Amino acid sequence: MEQPLLLQRPAVQRAPLVLTSPHSGQNYPPDFLAASRLDALAIRRSEDSFVDDLFGAGPDLGVPLLAARFPRAYCDVNREAWELDPGMFEDALPGFVNAASPRVSAGLGTIARIVGTGEPIYREKMRFSEAQARIKNCWEPYHEALRGLIADTVATFGACLVLDCHSMPSAPAPRGGKLPDVVLGDVHGTSCAPQVTAFIDRKLTQLGLNLRRNDPYAGGFITRHYGRPREGVHVLQIEFLRALYMDEAGFARHDGFAALKTKLAAFLAAMVEVTGVLLPSRERGLPSAAE
Repeated sequence: MEQPLLLQRPAVQRAPLVLTSPHSGQNYPPDFLAASRLDALAIRRSEDSFVDDLFGAGPDLGVPLLAARFPRAYCDVNREAWELDPGMFEDALPGFVNAASPRVSAGLGTIARIVGTGEPIYREKMRFSEAQARIKNCWEPYHEALRGLIADTVATFGACLVLDCHSMPSAPAPRGGKLPDVVLGDVHGTSCAPQVTAFIDRKLTQLGLNLRRNDPYAGGFITRHYGRPREGVHVLQIEFLRALYMDEAGFARHDGFAALKTKLAAFLAAMVEVTGVLLPSRERGLPSAAE
């Protein structure tokens, strides 16, 4: 498989800010496509298409950007390393596998059983060795890179804010209502300092976007695992409505893409100026990716 990551580091990091895009990868391995029962478009329904591009101004502004190049349907790095569904495998799974998580029950573990719209991915069951290979070649390098970025940022600035960048489908809307333009997820106030979340809420609102917090997305594994404000590491998940910038059926940018990217460049420029002031410094060390 091709290189699993795209890590863009600025020549000089200007703020204690890191951007991540774990679900925008579009490199679908041929053997994965051959094993899938879905066509070339349907297999992409879990993909946060073009999110890495939306935040592409980051490195030029002095902010590192980490993006997965492999697709979420192949390996989801916003899960624990071993959230696996035993029903997907020919052989028995080892005891360390977390087969009881709600993500696994929903079909969306580290190796997903379904795409985001609910269709099953695979024609046949796979061997556990296949899951091991994906976790070794995709999950582990991604988290090693993320942990390194966090450690470097804390060493330089005394604290770090990770913006974990995603997109959300326009349907189904929660409880029959309308989805906002943006959902900020801080695990109900536990993964990020409240003044940071409040500033981001205000800034994006000023840019003409309609926001909601923690509903329907409060934060995934990256937000929950790395977001430890008392240790100087703050993580905020940020979800943008796909209808703002793309044709969701055809997986193509539409006329709104350039406008949203311009707004996000202005947002990132503001974050570069204020993040160091907003963040309190760390008190203890960093979380281990194995915890």
